[in-house]
Amino acid sequence: MDTHTRLHEIISALADGELAAGELELAFAALDTPSGRQAWDAYRHIGDVLRSEQYGHALSAQFDARLASRLAAEPAPEESATHAEALPPLAASIVPPGMTEPLEAGPLAQR
Repeated sequence: MDTHTRLHEIISALADGELAAGELELAFAALDTPSGRQAWDAYRHIGDVLRSEQYGHALSAQFDARLASRLAAEPAPEESATHAEALPPLAASIVPPGMTEPLEAGPLAQR
C-alpha cells in the first residue's frame, strides 16, 4: 500500500473516531498538508451527509441483514489492526451534527 493511501486511511479513521492512539501524531502531521486537509474536509462532509436527515435516505428493512451478511464474508483484518487501541468516539456535544470541526494548521509543537 502506498503512503498516500495509508495517510488517507488514517485521516478517515480519525474522522470516524476509530484511530488508534499510537497513530495520532501521524494523523496530525498528515493534516498539516494540503492533501490531508482536503481529505479531512471530504471525510467530514461524507459523515455529515450520512448523518443528515435532510440528505439521508430511508434504508430498507433488509438492509441490516444484507450488510451483516456481506461483512461476515469479508476476510479478517490483519493481526496488527486487530490489536490497535481505538480512541473513544467524540461526544456529539463537542461537534454538533452538521457542523464541521475546526482544523488548526501549523506545526505539531503549536498544538
